[in-house]
Amino acid sequence: MTEAKLREIGDHEWEHAVERSSEPVLVMFFSPTCRHCIQMKPYIEELAQEFSPSVSFLMLNILEFGWIAEKYGVMATPTFIWFCGGKPVQSRVGAVFPAMLKKMIEEMIQTGEECRMKSTEIKYEISGYG
Repeated sequence: MTEAKLREIGDHEWEHAVERSSEPVLVMFFSPTCRHCIQMKPYIEELAQEFSPSVSFLMLNILEFGWIAEKYGVMATPTFIWFCGGKPVQSRVGAVFPAMLKKMIEEMIQTGEECRMKSTEIKYEISGYG
């Protein structure tokens, strides 16, 4: 049995798997009832098979871990956010053409580190509570 290349994570793994990861990470923010999320998942699994282990492919359920989605401005599902060096550097929203995601992955593998070095880290907490 082969190890899953696309895996679902929760808040306990988030910091280590995404924010402190030394490798590039593509996160699919999803909700279980989102028909576009269900439609996109097989394509993401194929991309994970093709690009692992160069890239980590993760999924996060926004209904269970809404504060993480809120932190990164996720307002619709599916939302795909590319992280490099723990920083979000690119995103796509909706049922994106798989070829567009593949091109994004290829480009980010080539230029992601440069993009990360030129980006400004945003340190803030967003919350509508208290």
